[in-house]
Amino acid sequence: MSLTIEKPGILTTIQDLGRTRYRRFGINPGGVMDRTAVRSINILLGNDENEAVLEMHFPAAQIQFGSDVIFALGGAEFGAELDGVPVETWRPVFAAANSRLSFGRKNSGSRTYLAVKGGFKLEHWLESASTNLAAVTGGFEGRKLMTGDRLEPRQSYEKPPRNIFHVRISPSLLPLYSSFPTVRIIAGAEFERLSAASQVLLKDQDFLISNASDRMGFRLLGKPISLAKPLELLSSAVDFGTIQLLPDGQLTVLMADHQTTGGYPRLAHVISRDLPLLAQLCANDKVAFHLVDATHAEELALEFERDLDLLRVGCQYNRR
Repeated sequence: MSLTIEKPGILTTIQDLGRTRYRRFGINPGGVMDRTAVRSINILLGNDENEAVLEMHFPAAQIQFGSDVIFALGGAEFGAELDGVPVETWRPVFAAANSRLSFGRKNSGSRTYLAVKGGFKLEHWLESASTNLAAVTGGFEGRKLMTGDRLEPRQSYEKPPRNIFHVRISPSLLPLYSSFPTVRIIAGAEFERLSAASQVLLKDQDFLISNASDRMGFRLLGKPISLAKPLELLSSAVDFGTIQLLPDGQLTVLMADHQTTGGYPRLAHVISRDLPLLAQLCANDKVAFHLVDATHAEELALEFERDLDLLRVGCQYNRR
């Protein structure tokens, strides 16, 4: 019944959409970096959108399926193969017992996701199966997956339902992943405290993702940005996508494992629609920002939710 990790990859963890109701206790939400990818492939499989998945970086894990399983891959494209046969992302795939999933090359993106139909048998901590590596809790024993670890799917199939394989996600719904995306932002609480020249720099220059970047935050390198006047702030709430100004004039963007509060100026926030573009970057990639207003950001978020609803309905209809 199990999926066995034959090679763990550089960082493979169990993640879901995070434990979002406990920030007031100082517990960060964590969860997947690319929420769009995970929501989409879970819908594709008929799972709850919050079902736990494997989040893999390149080189990714090699996995042996101990029983017949239906799975889907989404997010980064790592040249997946099932027993040597290329596997498409963004569609359900049948893996027979004793077959082996491997990844050969990094074609695009930095994080790929594997969901299985029915999900994995996992214990939850604070309503989430996400791995919190810093707290050594959640997921699989609170740690990244290692050689020999076994995960138990809730479902297996002697005879898989054929109609599930007819669906795939339309390219129009997928993020336009790039190693140099332009990401839309809205102004943060301290944006107006920037000097006029620094407001232009935030919007017009390209930023390099530094090596000091991880699931907690991306450090950006660019021409230094400064406030018009010195400013002291009390720690305030921050979120996934908050862009903060550091004392050295550089920026950091908070990612999935971000802290719950911060005392640095909050210059801007990446809009939810574009967070997946940022989430698929890694060190030495670049990013540029485009300022939009909050109304436009909300419209884009609602548009995406409507598209997901259509995907959900389409998948349900196809499975009848």
